[in-house]
Amino acid sequence: MKITPTSLPVAPESEPEPGQSRYGWLAAGMRSRIVQGEWPPGEPIPPEALLAKTHGVALGTIRQALALLVAEGLLERQHGKGTYVKAGLGGASMMRFFRFRHGSEDQPVPQSRILRVKRRLADADESDALGLPTGGSVLQVERMRSLHGRPCLLEHLVLGLPRFDALAESNPKDWDDLLYPMYQRVCGVVILRAQDELSFELLNSADARRLELDTAHPCVRVQRKAFDMSNQCVELRTTLGDAFAFQYTAQVR
Repeated sequence: MKITPTSLPVAPESEPEPGQSRYGWLAAGMRSRIVQGEWPPGEPIPPEALLAKTHGVALGTIRQALALLVAEGLLERQHGKGTYVKAGLGGASMMRFFRFRHGSEDQPVPQSRILRVKRRLADADESDALGLPTGGSVLQVERMRSLHGRPCLLEHLVLGLPRFDALAESNPKDWDDLLYPMYQRVCGVVILRAQDELSFELLNSADARRLELDTAHPCVRVQRKAFDMSNQCVELRTTLGDAFAFQYTAQVR
């Protein structure tokens, strides 16, 4: 494992608060380095022995701190390689909820077309979910996902500003089909996890027209909250798709 000078651990200057475990204190310091980007997503962290030596603690204490961060989803252990900062989500594709196939072919990757992008004031629910101050602004995005030239998913996204200012100032025609890697590349926002809630409803006339379906056609609504490395919600997304194409498989053990 190659350790660059900037990735070397730095011994903290403070000490644990009264009642705080040493491994919890160490985990908090390492968590801060991850959130601030000192240890980049997808990259290895320094070896356990080096961390223990730098912080002047037993190897077991370091392992407890790392285990805490693994449990939180910030780190992951790769067998035979070491411990890595968790890479951000790639697509976390909504397509896993749907099956749009022609014959026996594999599920294809949908193309993306941005329909509208605009800045506006956040409403109370959006401000609360995205951690924005009263009167804060958001970037509202509407995009269509298509397969074989036919629309299949209609998405409405809300992103907090100013974190996504760089995206707001870019040309939507240049946006990638997969948004999460683009968030990281353009805005430095890493999506660590997402929470989806599914429900069923009937399409209104405007959304039905865009999806080339009949008004009041049954659809699946997927409500997503996406979270960054600090566990802050940074994206609100609503995805609509044909309920007749819905297929979801879950294993219960």
